[in-house]
Amino acid sequence: MKTAIGVVLTAALSLSGAFASLAAETQYPSRPIRAIVPFPAAGPTDLIARIFTQKLSEAWGQQVVVDNRGGAGGNIGMGIAAQAAGDGYTYLFVSSSLMVNPGLYKQVPYDVYKSFAPVSVLAGSVHVFFTHPSVPVKTLADLVSVVKKDPKKYSIATPGIGTVPHLSAHLLAYDAKIDLTNIPYAGGGPSIAAVVGNQVQFGCQAIPPVAQHIRAGRVRALAVTSAQRSGIVPEVPTMAELGFKDHESETITGLLVPAGTPPAIVKKLHGEVVRIMALPDVKQRMADLGADISANTPQQFAAQIKREVIRWGKVIKDANIPAN
Repeated sequence: MKTAIGVVLTAALSLSGAFASLAAETQYPSRPIRAIVPFPAAGPTDLIARIFTQKLSEAWGQQVVVDNRGGAGGNIGMGIAAQAAGDGYTYLFVSSSLMVNPGLYKQVPYDVYKSFAPVSVLAGSVHVFFTHPSVPVKTLADLVSVVKKDPKKYSIATPGIGTVPHLSAHLLAYDAKIDLTNIPYAGGGPSIAAVVGNQVQFGCQAIPPVAQHIRAGRVRALAVTSAQRSGIVPEVPTMAELGFKDHESETITGLLVPAGTPPAIVKKLHGEVVRIMALPDVKQRMADLGADISANTPQQFAAQIKREVIRWGKVIKDANIPAN
């Protein structure tokens, strides 16, 4: 009898726990959510994160507050997110530096495979090499030529150590055999401002935050890193067209949550990614920014992370880029 009663009580407690878990999931989210962007405002990751979180806040009736935590190529913000509770109330929006940094830094404050649960890549943005209009350079060949003649005079602004534009600039210098000083800034916004303000002659950056400056004539685009020409600057040739093979690259905006976040929340959040990124106004804003929508699955994002860690680790090694 006692055994039977124990079985009944155990079953009842299990059911109670299941109902409590279900109730918690249906009430989620019940309070504001922190969305960490490990870069300063106005960069590509920040722009896309803000578009998404605004729509999510409207749909869920809860604030999703963007928390910019820039520094160390994104490591500071990613480290904060890695230590956060997996309760569904911390999101992390990353760029490709998530996959680059393990090969570029001697130590990173996260385990790229264990610290986070991937949700989806929202979008990807190819890079553009550009210059201030006052610089007597109209093509990438011109850039190579002037730097070879006077290497101490020219430098290139990138959005931080470990970002893919930073590595793209290193690859250009390596393959073109030029001594082009790479100046990493603390994010996309500051690096673009340096070129727009003619403090640095050249820049390499994901297209979204540069597009408005290209249209306004504040900078001149020289080349893009996509396999085909970009729809946002169709007149600008690709690196491959200009003789630089295997220079294709992009900066992603991906969404992750801390490890241990309930699968039901990951699933619900992924569903919102698919829904929001398919909205006509969001699709138009992505097109205006030059970003290609992905909205892939958590499993596809996890596989992409593994591929990109291997790929960029090889690039860093082959280009002799020193670990920090």
